[in-house]
Amino acid sequence: MNFTDEKDYIMRMIKETIRVLFVVAFGEKYVSVELENKYEVSGKNLKDFLDMIDVGQINEAENLFLDSMDYTNKEAVMAGALFFEHINEKNNEFLTSNNYTREEVLSGFQQLLEQSGYHDLICLVKEEE
Repeated sequence: MNFTDEKDYIMRMIKETIRVLFVVAFGEKYVSVELENKYEVSGKNLKDFLDMIDVGQINEAENLFLDSMDYTNKEAVMAGALFFEHINEKNNEFLTSNNYTREEVLSGFQQLLEQSGYHDLICLVKEEE
């Protein structure tokens, strides 16, 4: 597997795991629509975090997001899934220019799954050994 294929693989695995997470947590099929206004984390709208990502403040957004998150709240976990999906959709050049990597997306998403009790889903996004 070459470098580009590996990055595409990580992107696909995160996207598919988010779909499974929605089914497991809410019992409904995930449909990508404008959901960022629906979710909040510690009183802050998900859209605010996504805006930080869009201007290149990825590490700052991730730190604020994960530090303030209630991992026992299903809605916050869904916001987290959408948060990492948003980062995951950025191209490699954007990530690199903002001191972030595809592997960090994977690591952060795995942390979200582990701390929120969905550790059984980690096998879906684990990198090939």
